[in-house]
Amino acid sequence: MVSLSCTFANHHDDVNWCAFSNDFFASCSLDKTIRIYSVKGFSELPFSPLRGHAYAVHSCCFDSSGKFLASCSTDGTTLLWSLETGEKVAVLALPGRNPVRISDGTVALWDMHSRKLCSVSACSFASCGQMFVTGSTYGDLVAWDYQMKILYTVKTAHDLGVTCCHFSAQMCNLRLASCGQDSTVKIWIVSQDKQSGCKFQLLHILNNQSAPVLSCAFSSDGEWLVSGSVDKTVVIYDVVSVFIYTLFLKLHVTTCAFSPNLPLLATGSMDKTVKIWKINNGKSSDDALLDRKLLGRSKSCFKQWTEDEVCAWLCEEGLDEVIGTFKANNIDGEALLNLNREHLAMDLKIESLGLRNKVNQKIDALRMTLDSYLTEIPEEFLCPITQEIMKDPVIASDGYSYERTAIESWINTKKHSSPMTNLQLKSTCMTPNRTLKMAINRWLQSQSLCTPSDASKLS
Repeated sequence: MVSLSCTFANHHDDVNWCAFSNDFFASCSLDKTIRIYSVKGFSELPFSPLRGHAYAVHSCCFDSSGKFLASCSTDGTTLLWSLETGEKVAVLALPGRNPVRISDGTVALWDMHSRKLCSVSACSFASCGQMFVTGSTYGDLVAWDYQMKILYTVKTAHDLGVTCCHFSAQMCNLRLASCGQDSTVKIWIVSQDKQSGCKFQLLHILNNQSAPVLSCAFSSDGEWLVSGSVDKTVVIYDVVSVFIYTLFLKLHVTTCAFSPNLPLLATGSMDKTVKIWKINNGKSSDDALLDRKLLGRSKSCFKQWTEDEVCAWLCEEGLDEVIGTFKANNIDGEALLNLNREHLAMDLKIESLGLRNKVNQKIDALRMTLDSYLTEIPEEFLCPITQEIMKDPVIASDGYSYERTAIESWINTKKHSSPMTNLQLKSTCMTPNRTLKMAINRWLQSQSLCTPSDASKLS
């Protein structure tokens, strides 16, 4: 499932954090530096390492545009770096010059445009941008809105303290992962609540590590979760089936992160190294396309690929020598799936019989993957009660989404417990899940399972 792709041993002290953007990878260390690599080939950028902090660098992250990198340090500053030049764009100093960390209780929120301090900040923002969650050394999780109003507090979510928390990027059935000194990883459903604004429902408690868990992160599609621990292990979970895969490192694992658009995982350790892992999902190299689907890169239907995505696929499959030919003939996803040996010889003028056969085999494998992919229905689209695709999804008071008629029938039969948890429902009120409804609509259209007029009835 997972294979080691490369190892960086450029830091001279413990690696504290690592982060991906679409184009770059960054790591920071107790050695006071941040190192930046291009994701393509993982070559270090000319201006790397970045030097500007007086003490250890605890964390770094990319902004959503991918043009800037922020780093924070024991020296009490957060530095903003340009990824075009490697120069410092801004120095954001915390009042009192207290050390800037992730969860020391005094992390600050800065306005990127004005470079001004806003207020208390967070460990992780929800994908909607309207809410964030902080974790404390007391073990509490606190949800805040963007105006710094407390929405919800989970007391003693982790004994001895929360070390990290991370929101899934998915809008449907918003999930939060947290980990702590109690050696556990917990997955929470965070849902809307009319009175407080939000509520937490514990979904899973994962006890697969034997020492404090220092880091956790979701993949970009929310299907996978990774955690790193003092017990020198990295554990990868399938969030739905809670499938487990474990990696063993030499020293404490301090940080882990998924790439947003490639089947890659990064881990950092107290052994001063960063390791990049390729996730194969138990498949052969011919199934690289499934890896891209796993981490959210590929589109919902291969027929919708652009010419550039076809060229990227050719590159991954080791077919670089035909990329120019495919570009010249404007081969997109739909044209790719219609190619056969005759087209390759007569229309694309690929003279080598061996190369034609190789290209044709890869296309045949792609068609087989497409056939199996079209039969997959995302689990979050199925009503937990009926196990059918939802037409009118609503969120019940337990935080889960159901088909409206199914959950109404469940409640009307005097079953006031949650179909998912068996706990008593606090309310019979239901909130339409319009985001999920739109997602189902888009998926049905991409699978050609409904016409635009049918889809409009679901909107």
